[in-house]
Amino acid sequence: MRIAFAILLLLHGLIHLLGFAKAFQYGQISSLTLPISKPAGLAWLASTLLFLVAGVLYLLHRESWWMWAVPAVLLSQILIFLVWKDAKYGTIPNLIAAAVIIVGFANRDFQGMVKNELQSFLPAYTGTQIPLDEAAIATLPPVVQTWIKRSNALGKPIAQTVHLKQKGDMRTAPAKKWMPVTAEQWFTPLQPGFIWNARVKVAPGIEMTGRDRYADGKGHMLIKVLSLVPVVDAKGPETDQGSMLRYLAEIVWFPSAALHESIVWEPLDSSSAKATMTLGGISASGIFRFDANGDPQSFEAKRFYDRKEGATLEDWFVQIDPEGYREFEGVRIPAKSTVTWKLKGGRFFLV
Repeated sequence: MRIAFAILLLLHGLIHLLGFAKAFQYGQISSLTLPISKPAGLAWLASTLLFLVAGVLYLLHRESWWMWAVPAVLLSQILIFLVWKDAKYGTIPNLIAAAVIIVGFANRDFQGMVKNELQSFLPAYTGTQIPLDEAAIATLPPVVQTWIKRSNALGKPIAQTVHLKQKGDMRTAPAKKWMPVTAEQWFTPLQPGFIWNARVKVAPGIEMTGRDRYADGKGHMLIKVLSLVPVVDAKGPETDQGSMLRYLAEIVWFPSAALHESIVWEPLDSSSAKATMTLGGISASGIFRFDANGDPQSFEAKRFYDRKEGATLEDWFVQIDPEGYREFEGVRIPAKSTVTWKLKGGRFFLV
């Protein structure tokens, strides 16, 4: 779709050369029967140049493309009105360009919101790094200690901020189709929280943008179609609980967070432990299961599932791919997993 729209901008711009050629009598332009003055011809040429620059910048993923496209569309439409009889169909590509510009502005505002939230969310870098030592994990259940040792987190700095890039497929309901998703996520383990910024490809040319935030014990999920139309704007105690469980499940990506004072561990057996997190007046618990080597295998919890008639507590399950482990900055973490709701009608694979 990006290439198609860039081609539209380029071709639409080149067509404006006909107005320039008509004004300066560069050949017979039979498609333009109305007279065009030389000053107007220069305006047609200017519109061509604006569209060409906008098309190239759009093709190169440059955010400044709209700064050229807006005056191009405005100038083009004025010129079309002046020779409406001959050029009225040029309004169609202008309307298409205007629609894409509006979506571009909306996406710019959405990403600007995320950027502003990140500025206040991420702590200032102090330069102080405290390594995780064995004494710090001595009170944890043996299986959790084994996990942290297995991850190579001992001796590494305790994570202050974590930045991840993700890609995969997701769907919003059991009967819905799978949709490609790319995302970035930032964590603050010392003050438990995250910001997740995602793009979901719904169909060719149609995307959903999503931001999931958990900070100060409060969660907020915002999803918009084309960055314009809100389809999810969830907040409140049930969202807080769900966001907390998501954070708890995702500490497998930064094992030193298991020591945070908000998390209480309870051994269940030699291969599992229960983690209870309490923050902002909300508590949530989940069970981590580990393999014989100490690698996390899964996380399971009761999480609120949103329904039209009201949210209900359902089994939420994260399954980690044992073949998907990778090292990042020397720490061994899972890099591939699936997320599933275990509903009464069967399993609903979400991600």
